[in-house]
Amino acid sequence: MVLEKLSGSLKNTLQKIASAVFIDDTLLNELVKDIQRSLLQSDVNVKLVFQLTEEIRRRAKEEKQPKGLTKKEQLINIVYEELTKFLGGEKHEINVEGKPAKIMLVGLFGSGKTTSAGKMALYYKKRGLKVAIIGLDVHRPAAMTQLEQLGKQINAPVYINKTEKDPIKIYKSFENEYNKYDLLIIDTAGRDALSEDLIQEIKQVSQTVNPNETLLVISADIGQAAQTQAQAFHDSCSVTGVIVTKMEGTAKGGGALSACAVTNSPIIYIGVGEKMEDIETFNPKGFVGRLLGMGDLEALLEKAKEAITEEDAKDLSKKLLKGDFNLVDLYQQMESMKKMGSISKLVEMIPGMGQLKMPKEALQVQEGKLKFWKYAMDSMTKKELENPDELDINRIERISKGSGVGITEIRELLKQYKQSKKLIKAMKGDFKNPEAMMKRLGKKGVKLK
Repeated sequence: MVLEKLSGSLKNTLQKIASAVFIDDTLLNELVKDIQRSLLQSDVNVKLVFQLTEEIRRRAKEEKQPKGLTKKEQLINIVYEELTKFLGGEKHEINVEGKPAKIMLVGLFGSGKTTSAGKMALYYKKRGLKVAIIGLDVHRPAAMTQLEQLGKQINAPVYINKTEKDPIKIYKSFENEYNKYDLLIIDTAGRDALSEDLIQEIKQVSQTVNPNETLLVISADIGQAAQTQAQAFHDSCSVTGVIVTKMEGTAKGGGALSACAVTNSPIIYIGVGEKMEDIETFNPKGFVGRLLGMGDLEALLEKAKEAITEEDAKDLSKKLLKGDFNLVDLYQQMESMKKMGSISKLVEMIPGMGQLKMPKEALQVQEGKLKFWKYAMDSMTKKELENPDELDINRIERISKGSGVGITEIRELLKQYKQSKKLIKAMKGDFKNPEAMMKRLGKKGVKLK
């Protein structure tokens, strides 16, 4: 996951609290040192780390124990709240009102501006907006070609002119087209450093475009240097928010996140992978929840909405209310899961699952099985998918030959189907009673305010 080492260290810290017989100064000092060590290893600024941990220490010693919380739960709650505050507190929404709304991306070379333009276009397309991308990077030779390729990949129109060297002229040449769209995403030029000529170019483009939002794109691997960059762009170019890219591949991500949070430029999105779908709204509460193994239901539900239509969800709900479930339904759920991303990313969003420390290898094996199960189902007839209980050894052998999937794997698929069907039948009444379902599925977890 993003910041995996930091997450593992913080989960171990919480485990110490949970397994402690009682909370005393010795334990508190040990926890503070653990948190300091974890954050410093993630390249977070020393001064910020000590400010954070001193506040955790102060609250743990001075605050009265709230009703309904044990001392352990109170301490875990303080750690959660202070880390959330440390990373910006509340989620920031950006303005995409008006027709067309305009989001302009700025940043240095190598920050991931162009890729972020494609990711954002897909993100808003999935939310029902008609989106176009405009390429105004006239300095990097491959920028417009890359943007053109990304546009084809996500099926979004791209407006570029590879021969023109004036970004203002490029923007104005397509002005008659812009009212066709709900949202324009404008990719601008970068430099190796924030120079005076870059500032002037961004200001001129901004005056022409008049964007709703100007988002600074920063690569997570620059760590604490993000603060200087974010502040300089904010002061020079009226940046309204930040996108932190490459969060999946660096230990310095903690430094970049915390550095941006202390400027007046809130983090709006984070890039969490190389695929076009790998961009998330940055919600400090949910992000810290995932780091601590508490999950992030809001992000999970958002992904689910992208993967399954409301109509499909209603159809499935009706079947579940009747207690019906066959391989067609299982197949559809597997397709939806595939759209939502890897199992490992989904697991960390489910409350409580992140604390189970499920090995990566086991999750990867499960993802591999899903792929082969899908091949097997592609080789089944409609009747077999709808009535999997009728699959005998002869049919299983035929499916195995047709799909190239071993008989053992097909038997595992059928076993999974039977277990899912059994669970759904057992919970049939609970679908009408959400409270009963929560009691059946619920585990004692951390109580949060």
